[in-house]
Amino acid sequence: MSSRPQLSAFTRGLSALSQSQSADGANSPAEQRDDAKRNFLKTMRPLPTQHYWHVYFDRQNKEAAADGQEYNAELEQLGSQIESVQDFWRYNNNTPVDMIKMRESIYLFKSGFRPVWEDRRNLNGGSWTFRVPKASGPDVWTRVQLLAIGEVLEAALDKDDQLCGVGLSVRFNSHLISIWHRDSSKQNSIDGIFACVMEQLPEELRPKEDGCFYKKHADHPGFNPPPELRAVLDSQRRAAEQKAAGGDDADENVPAAEGQPEVKVDSMQ
Repeated sequence: MSSRPQLSAFTRGLSALSQSQSADGANSPAEQRDDAKRNFLKTMRPLPTQHYWHVYFDRQNKEAAADGQEYNAELEQLGSQIESVQDFWRYNNNTPVDMIKMRESIYLFKSGFRPVWEDRRNLNGGSWTFRVPKASGPDVWTRVQLLAIGEVLEAALDKDDQLCGVGLSVRFNSHLISIWHRDSSKQNSIDGIFACVMEQLPEELRPKEDGCFYKKHADHPGFNPPPELRAVLDSQRRAAEQKAAGGDDADENVPAAEGQPEVKVDSMQ
């Protein structure tokens, strides 16, 4: 993340303004201070984030079947798009993590990504999950979010990979902090995310290694993409098997099964 502008950049010209008002004698000292304060606030400019972000809330209805439409109905986008550091702190400071109930989750995801395993852009992805005590969960969550919007986590990934977003889920005596990326075949990304978290968090907040695990989205028992996307995964799996068997010349873009429409997972941009 780029460093914050120096205070002098914001206050430049304020002293000259106050002096000119004093010379005119038009304002009282109190009015001059108010004018200086207003001018100071006007000079402050939002510090834009490199990407736009959205906040999602998941109530995780236990009775909902493993159906894409029903699941999406429980996923609610909160507030407006986050486009600056000021937007982030406005959202973060007004979102009491300790009020989130058991099995509920909150996510901060890049614009264009949704916190759903079966989403086209997440289909081949995976995530690290870090279990932390509830007492330190809100602090860890804030720091991980800052690593996301500050592009620190992105920098830890393989050059052909992308960060999707981060999440916090509430459990009985802990918070689960998750970090999602787009390509689970990139071992450098998997290692990089873990190393980044352990290096960037202060020692007292670092999760214990036995409380951390990585998982591909497709390996979750509830992973249930629609048929056309399942065909894409099957094609990718067959191509990988052929390559592993020594078929280096095998076409990696194996056509979809007969009778299935040709569907492509969104390319990385």
